[in-house]
Amino acid sequence: MSASPIETQPAYLAGLNPPQYEAATVLEGAVLVLAGAGTGKTRALTARLAHVLATKRAWPSEILAVTFTNKAAAEMRHRLVQMIGPAAEGMPWVGTFHSIAARMLRRHAELVGLRSNFTILDTDDVLRLLKRLILDAGIDEKRWPARQLSGLIDRWKNRGQMPDGVPKGEAFAFADGRGAELYARYQAELKALNAADFGDLLLHMIGIFTTHPDVLGEWQRRFKYCLVDEYQDTNAAQYRWLTLLAAQHLGGQGNICCVGDDDQSIYSWRGAEVANILRFEQDFPGARIIKLEQNYRSTPHILAAAAHVIQHNKGRLGKTLWTPIETGEKVASIAVWDGPEEARLVGERIERLLREGVQPTEIAILVRASFQTREFEDRFIAIGLPYRIVGGFRFYERAEVRDALAYLRLVAQPDDALAFERIVNTPKRGLGDKAQARVQAHARATGLTLPMAAQALVETDELGPAPRRALAELLASIRRWRDQMNAMDQAALAQMVLEESGYVAMLEADRSAEAAGRIDNLAELVRAMEGFTDLQAFLEHVALVMENDRGDHADKVVIMTLHGAKGLEFDHVFLPGWEEGLFPSQRALDESGAAALEEERRLAYVGITRARRRATILHAQNRRVYGQWTSAIPSRFLGELPPAHVEAESTLSGGASLWRAAVSDRDPFAHLERGTGRGPGWERATSRGGLNRATAARSAVIDARPLSSTVGGAPRDDIGIGARVFHAKFGMGTVKGQDGNKLEIDFDQAGVKMVLDSFVSASG
Repeated sequence: MSASPIETQPAYLAGLNPPQYEAATVLEGAVLVLAGAGTGKTRALTARLAHVLATKRAWPSEILAVTFTNKAAAEMRHRLVQMIGPAAEGMPWVGTFHSIAARMLRRHAELVGLRSNFTILDTDDVLRLLKRLILDAGIDEKRWPARQLSGLIDRWKNRGQMPDGVPKGEAFAFADGRGAELYARYQAELKALNAADFGDLLLHMIGIFTTHPDVLGEWQRRFKYCLVDEYQDTNAAQYRWLTLLAAQHLGGQGNICCVGDDDQSIYSWRGAEVANILRFEQDFPGARIIKLEQNYRSTPHILAAAAHVIQHNKGRLGKTLWTPIETGEKVASIAVWDGPEEARLVGERIERLLREGVQPTEIAILVRASFQTREFEDRFIAIGLPYRIVGGFRFYERAEVRDALAYLRLVAQPDDALAFERIVNTPKRGLGDKAQARVQAHARATGLTLPMAAQALVETDELGPAPRRALAELLASIRRWRDQMNAMDQAALAQMVLEESGYVAMLEADRSAEAAGRIDNLAELVRAMEGFTDLQAFLEHVALVMENDRGDHADKVVIMTLHGAKGLEFDHVFLPGWEEGLFPSQRALDESGAAALEEERRLAYVGITRARRRATILHAQNRRVYGQWTSAIPSRFLGELPPAHVEAESTLSGGASLWRAAVSDRDPFAHLERGTGRGPGWERATSRGGLNRATAARSAVIDARPLSSTVGGAPRDDIGIGARVFHAKFGMGTVKGQDGNKLEIDFDQAGVKMVLDSFVSASG
């Protein structure tokens, strides 16, 4: 039977709704608090800690409270002090998994061969150590980079796997089966250095708990109450560490409370396992489940839309958010013509909100992929709308984009010393610090620019044969690209530079989780160049964009990814790009199948529930990828929205932008030959939306003028299924299917494509 508020109650329990009150006052045994978005979770769990302390059930040192960030831990302490006073300050075991595990490990370091003053290595230290081990093992570090091995080891440690526990199949993911061997060498080297990485902090404590029951018993007796926040985001190692500490509960001696939301588990790529929260009742038989479902954030329409989407997931415990609010605007679902139209419409609606008095900081654009920000950044610069990127770099400030721009600046301006310095050994060409210092010294001594000094040293014997040859090849490539600057489309030129420089190959060799996104960003950069008259005009535009965000971040519209938005809330939220392949992400579906689809749906749920007053979802009917317009399919999540709570809109005013682009485009892949052997990451990025470069037309200029006046209008009546048609880019083909003014055509040479009927002519 649930607890109920009493007439005389302490201030820290005042104002709690019945489920919150239950979560705060049911202190014995195992409790799972399912806290939906915006349901006052932080208030309830802080009140629970306050109740434990105020009723003297435990001393502050007998409470273990685990959070996922230091900021969350600090906020919890601050709220407790406000609730019950200084008694809450002396809580030594409130912190993150890693901070608490580190303190434990320093007390028992000798049990794993370390000393108590061991060093915790940061990411750079780890990479340097792994590079040395890879080289010592005679492995080509360019082919098998240290960053890839670091990612694998981190994944294994997140799963609680030591070197002898790595699955054989996964060991072959690095250096043809030597992954586990290198992992073992790495662990031995860490021990010799008296060091640990972040994964070791939990891994070593798990090992100590399982092999030294006396130590485990000591810690189990120490903590009378355990509380874990964001339980749905725990990985296997965190889960194992927690269940070992809480195992005494099975004998009726301990108390554990886990707080989380299975519908907001969106970090599987970081090792989080939603199964941990789903099996809580199995781990702790007789556990009490308390659902916080009263939402204090959003309108009924927003909550209903989110609920209908997430109900399509099978792997969930189930809850339904509700609010006593009776009014509010429906969720807007807007079909736009294309990407530029999407950015234009969002910009216009934001300007309208600002005129109505809405603060910029209460407006957010939440994207699925980081490359989506570029379209909005360019548009907002053009109309003077202040914005900021939260939780990441602005598009043109990302490292891979800045590297690409440095190459292009050198092509446009051969004496750009800063650009030359940035890319001279990126990717690595064997031009080490010593060779670069000699070039710098020669430039200072002679007054030459850095590229000119490099050219002079290539013609002498000042440098060794290998760096001189590498430098000569780079300078020759820059000259060759410059010669092509006026002869080919700037987007095609950028594509050629990125591939011939080896930059794309470098990213494809980097098999870390971030590499695929970096390739996508480069693909988006090339696409961004298509709307400019020449390379110089594009570089000037970028300079203006880069200058935009100087100064403070106040009074600016927020742009961020859906992952970064978890835990935040805004009055007005725009959710662009709800199209198949983009959201849900095709890459995620390819890698993890049904599990990925459920996580993508949880991400949609998170996005919708960030909105307090209005959520606006957008999807484009067409996406332009490297000069080719392709029909975009609306996200399946749109079909899962409840019609009664959604206001559907459509605008085709972007047709003009399609016309302008179509009549001026050139094929950026015209210079490419078949069988280039490029990797799958770049192929996927440059073929998103249906472009297959192996079958793309090779003509230097595409005559893509519409052959009828039905752009955005009714379907043509002179073309039907079975008709033979001609397309300026794909040639002759036969119509296989028709959906409004979109045709599915089996082209004789290019294969099956979806095209607009206005771009084909009947062959008679």
